[in-house]
Amino acid sequence: MVQYAQSFDLSLIMEDEYGLRLFLENTDRCAEDFSSRYEFPQRCLSCYRLRMERTAFTAAKEKNFDAFSTTLFISPYQNHELLRQQAEAAAEQHGAAFLYRDFRPHFRKAQGEARQQGLYMQKYCGCIFSEEERQ
Repeated sequence: MVQYAQSFDLSLIMEDEYGLRLFLENTDRCAEDFSSRYEFPQRCLSCYRLRMERTAFTAAKEKNFDAFSTTLFISPYQNHELLRQQAEAAAEQHGAAFLYRDFRPHFRKAQGEARQQGLYMQKYCGCIFSEEERQ
């Protein structure tokens, strides 16, 4: 993402910390029982909630942006409805505007362009559980 933003002279705001402990603590809170806490959709719910709450807070309180969204909406592998619900809840909680666009129709084209530019594309969502499943 950093390389891509630099190639187009775009400003980029990002947190360069995974937050594993916070992710695991919140995954525990989202699960109905111990056995399901790291399974889909519990772990995704936790991740979406954490990411969207932080993004909404940053957009509304720290940066005073008109709206926020997420690059996750280009992925056909993400649960768009669950992600959208969490983004809308976070927007309401923090007084931010949320902008939804379904970018999935552009997924293959974006992959091709990323390959042409030599950008890294991981084959999992980024959480430790999806990485384990990928192995």
